[in-house]
Amino acid sequence: MIEIKASKLSDGEFNRGVFATRDIAKGELIHEAPVIPYPNEQHVHIEKTLLADYMFEYGANHTALLLGYGMLFNHSYTPNATYDLNFDNHTVDFFAYTDIAAGDEILINYNGEEDCDDPLWFYEDYEETK
Repeated sequence: MIEIKASKLSDGEFNRGVFATRDIAKGELIHEAPVIPYPNEQHVHIEKTLLADYMFEYGANHTALLLGYGMLFNHSYTPNATYDLNFDNHTVDFFAYTDIAAGDEILINYNGEEDCDDPLWFYEDYEETK
């Protein structure tokens, strides 16, 4: 259903993204990414590394490293996918927010809410990215 390919939205050395290999219907489960959670107070150590930009908030007291394809979904303020934290299964579950055509890049809003247009921590000029 999904594959990793070069993305025009991602820059730098790791210009990858997640793409649909077939049509995906709105609401369909795309991927269950296993997580490795750790207490927020340990994040100070991760912030010293490249991994800091790839972590997800995981509840009020934890941050998580996503495995599988979870860390490779790129950001959009008009996403075609969304995600839910699944604490029972220790996964972040990605779902189609809209119908997604085969070949389309699957995009999420890093702010956690599909319609949230708050600036992201890694954009230097927020207005140019909207």
